[in-house]
Formats: sequence, C-alpha cells, structure tokens
Amino acid sequence: MTPETLATIHQLYGAQSHFIDDGRAAEWAATFSADGEFDSPTYPEPVRGTADLTAFARRFFTAGREAGERSRHVLTNVFVAAAGAETATVHAYLQIVTTPVGGPSRLVRQATITDELVVADGQWRIRRRVVKRDDAADGGRA
Repeated sequence: MTPETLATIHQLYGAQSHFIDDGRAAEWAATFSADGEFDSPTYPEPVRGTADLTAFARRFFTAGREAGERSRHVLTNVFVAAAGAETATVHAYLQIVTTPVGGPSRLVRQATITDELVVADGQWRIRRRVVKRDDAADGGRA
C-alpha cells in the first residue's frame, strides 16, 4: 500500500468523525459505499444504505442538540491490517466523548471498529463497519 493510499484512508476517518459531529449527515453517509452497513450493538439493528445512514446520522446529531450536548468521535490507532488495490480491512479504537453546554466532558463509550473498505467511484468508502463495545461481557456485542 502506498503512503498516498494510507493518507487517503486516514483522511476518510478524520472527515467522517467531523461530519457526524457537525451534523453533516449526508456527507457522513457518503463516506460509506451506496450499500454500506453500520453495525453497532448500541443500536437495535444494523443501518444499511445511503438513505438510512443519512437518517441515522441526522438522528444522532439532533438527539445531542436536543439534550444540550455536543459529541466528539475520537478515532485513534487506525491500523490498515490488509489492503489490496480496491479493498482494505481497517481496525481502530473509537471513543465517543460528550460535553453538555457549560458542563464537563465525559466518555460515553470506548469501542473498537473493524471496517471493510472498498473503492467506489474512485474513492475509498466503508462497505461494512462492525463496532464492538469494550464494556460488553462477551467481548463486544451488548
């Protein structure tokens, strides 16, 4: 994998975190492939496809605003475990930190993510994200 490809993948993750935290739901959803999937045990069902991913991100942002909070997705230790010309597997740690207006920040959850990436329309996109919560007794699925 070239340094340019690695940099592009890292930019994807940085952009994605900013998009969901800034309420840019359609742009967040566009970081996934058109058939992309987001599977987190925090939510009852996986979210699939651009329209549902957009609605999910919009609900996340709106719920925070209504609660008087601002959330930050802090993605670290991005590790490209396997990569080909048009596919990659990426692991990373995810912290979600919430700050109420006028109050102290708090760590909402710590998790790991495993992403399957594909090249779609010439851009790296997430085809499938699986989130595993660190607080789950079974090692992730809670």
